[in-house]
Amino acid sequence: MGASGAVPRARDFTRQALHDWGWLPAATAEQRAAAEDALLVVSELVTNACLHADGPEEVRIGFGPKLLRIEVADRGTGLPSPRTPHRPGRPGGHGMFIVQRLCLDWGVVRNPDGTPGKTVWAELAGPDAD
Repeated sequence: MGASGAVPRARDFTRQALHDWGWLPAATAEQRAAAEDALLVVSELVTNACLHADGPEEVRIGFGPKLLRIEVADRGTGLPSPRTPHRPGRPGGHGMFIVQRLCLDWGVVRNPDGTPGKTVWAELAGPDAD
């Protein structure tokens, strides 16, 4: 996908998927919040790939009855983690903190074939999750 324009393209891709799956246009405040959270998480994960790994290679999104899974693959070797301590008043460094706060779970999977790269994944509750 490359770094130039990656975040807007990933958000557009996500927005279209959410529309195709009936999450958008949102009929309730809960559905709107779930869609906005998904778009924010995509933005943060793709931004991290741009800043630390020369951009994302691929963005994948899937959903089930109770959750949405976002995956961003890149060729980076570093592992993302929330900065600790989190300092809300300082610029930058909030991406993985936001992901951690909004998601049910998240993690990193290294490329299984040993080539450089990884997939950072995050799972969010769906708007109709209990």
